[in-house]
Amino acid sequence: MTVSPAQRLRSLDVLRGFDMFWIIGGDYLLSTLTKPYKTGLINAVAAQFTDHVEWEGFRYYDMIFPLFLFIIGAVLPFSLERRLESGETKKSIVLKVVKRTGILILLGLIYSGMLHFEGWDHLRLFGVLQRQAFGYFCASMFVIYTKPKTQVISVVGILLGYWALMALAPVPGFPRGTFTPEGNFANYIDRLVLLPKQMYETYGDPEGPISMIPAIATALLGVLSGHWLKSEQPEKRKTLGLLACGVVLVALGLAWSPFFPIIKKIWTSSYVLVAGGASMMLLGSFHWVVDVKGWYRWALPFTIIGMNPILIYMLSEIVDFGKIGSYFLGGLTQFAPSYGEISIAFGSLLAKLLLLYFLYRQKVFFRV
Repeated sequence: MTVSPAQRLRSLDVLRGFDMFWIIGGDYLLSTLTKPYKTGLINAVAAQFTDHVEWEGFRYYDMIFPLFLFIIGAVLPFSLERRLESGETKKSIVLKVVKRTGILILLGLIYSGMLHFEGWDHLRLFGVLQRQAFGYFCASMFVIYTKPKTQVISVVGILLGYWALMALAPVPGFPRGTFTPEGNFANYIDRLVLLPKQMYETYGDPEGPISMIPAIATALLGVLSGHWLKSEQPEKRKTLGLLACGVVLVALGLAWSPFFPIIKKIWTSSYVLVAGGASMMLLGSFHWVVDVKGWYRWALPFTIIGMNPILIYMLSEIVDFGKIGSYFLGGLTQFAPSYGEISIAFGSLLAKLLLLYFLYRQKVFFRV
């Protein structure tokens, strides 16, 4: 379908594209570029953008997922409230939200291999798009039916409630409050309700049902940031407010981590605070540079990614862009064999960007 993008903050599209850049090949390109260098500093910096921590801890790569969910939330005060202000009924808006949620879940199941027809017991039911859909739905209901004050209270309640659940709920064979892969309550429930081949890991699923609960708070932090950007405050104050609040959230998350560790795979409350705080700081920075100062030409690659994020996410799984890159650039490896992997990584990413640029120029934007 072809539609014109709604009036929006340009920074949200740029930040979304910056986030997606690492998912669609930026991580692989950086990994190949830094592979020949063995210094600890270069490897440490590259790891921030190319690898998740194994279990406990935090890198930039661990915030790519929550940052996207945060941005989904940040858009809602602009999109949903505009519809409410135009006179559209809440019932009509909710039906559209339900429809979009269902499509996202379906796309998530397709991404997980539903069309391979390997059997129900081999289909991963929970995944990235499913969690995005759940967070989008819950955050939308909050925007439609509640005020920002209620949303703030809800974030606090969700994070404290999840902590209490994970600390107090019993897991057979483990002391209460165990946060190991096998001993935590979220993964225990995964093993109870999911079949082995329906989980991403043998001990549980990182997008399983219990850890969906704190993901709502991630989306709501985005919603609150969107409210702040939509307010009548001076632009400088908006930026400083996001940066300051982001610092406070990160500090709170780090202070909480000795009691409730920062663990992406079970979306702990401390992880929500650190990732949410970092997301706020990124949004504040991008807002100041792109929206306030008007410096956005440098961000065209991120803009074209951010305007078609679901499309390129799905196509990256379906289409072998690596083969396309190899077809056009593979011959260069004859002259510089040591740069073969780099040329393939670059070619794959370039093919995706050229496709997205073509769609952008044609004003073709795929919306769920």
